[in-house]
Amino acid sequence: MHIDAATQLLLDARHSGLALDWRRLAVGDAETAYAVQDAQLRRLGPAGGWKVGSKGDGSLPGCAPLPASGVVPSGTTLAGPQWRMRGLEVELALRVGRDYDPGARVPDEAELRTVFDAILPAIEVVETRLGHPPCTNPWAGMADLQSHGALVTGMPQPLPAVLSLRQVAASLFIDGQEITRTLGGNPADLWPMLGWLALHCARRGQPWRQGQIITTGSCTGLQRARAGLQVEAALEGVGAVSFSFAG
Repeated sequence: MHIDAATQLLLDARHSGLALDWRRLAVGDAETAYAVQDAQLRRLGPAGGWKVGSKGDGSLPGCAPLPASGVVPSGTTLAGPQWRMRGLEVELALRVGRDYDPGARVPDEAELRTVFDAILPAIEVVETRLGHPPCTNPWAGMADLQSHGALVTGMPQPLPAVLSLRQVAASLFIDGQEITRTLGGNPADLWPMLGWLALHCARRGQPWRQGQIITTGSCTGLQRARAGLQVEAALEGVGAVSFSFAG
């Protein structure tokens, strides 16, 4: 499928709120999927950050840009027909403190620590534009910005001396009821994954910019909420973040 055609199908689904049959999205590899991501971003506006995730099994991470219009502060109410799935993932996010291009190499933890100036609690709202599940084409899901809907962010905190996803305690509440609590629920190796992302973004011609938010994968697995409910998440030692879906 031509990149422009795939991009238009996804944008039409995004703006209409009507799901796209994933079988119409003939994206067959990572290179094409990332090109479709970039083409969407040119229409949706600048990147407010990036999402990256890893299975922690030695396989390559996957990523997607986050349109700046969808990176919103704690306390937001999300309304509109596009919120059909209302998926929730509690995540640890980092804020880029300066423009950064790693050149041609993967940066290590020591260098990356000079790039980030804060950590934040975050909830990624998972919202696919693809219908007729299950989608058995992973490249279609990657082209769909890895099912990114919005990123709700809490207050920034200083970067701690030790930061490992396998030590993060996370909890999620819906209308005051605890839905899940995890410790080390994200198996990714944080700093190698971030190093991969820094080089990947630079090679795509989109090196990190000051103020962008990098989110690092789910600590709680995918949960869902009904419309009209208040959602709150907390990362121990980091802080809390909340929002609601309009009824």
